[in-house]
Amino acid sequence: MKIKIEIECTPEEARAFLGLPDVAPMQAALLAEMQSRMKDAVAGADLESMLKTWLPSGLQGWDTMQKAFWAQAHRATGQGEDKT
Repeated sequence: MKIKIEIECTPEEARAFLGLPDVAPMQAALLAEMQSRMKDAVAGADLESMLKTWLPSGLQGWDTMQKAFWAQAHRATGQGEDKT
C-alpha cells in the first residue's frame, strides 16, 4: 500500500506549522552588522602597508619566481643544455 500526500505551502508556512522560529529578522540584523564592519575595515585600510605585508620584497620576488620558472621550462625542453 502506498500513500502519497502532497502539501503546497510557502517556507514561512512550513516553519510555522512545524513550530520552527522565524530567523529572518535575526539574519537581516546580522547581515547589516557584517556590512557595517566590512565598510569600516575597508575605509580604515592602508593599502600601501597591506601590499608591503603581502609582498615583503616588493616585486623582486616576482622577478625571482619568473627567472626560476623560465629556467625550469628551458631545462624541461632541453634548451638549457650545452650542445657542445
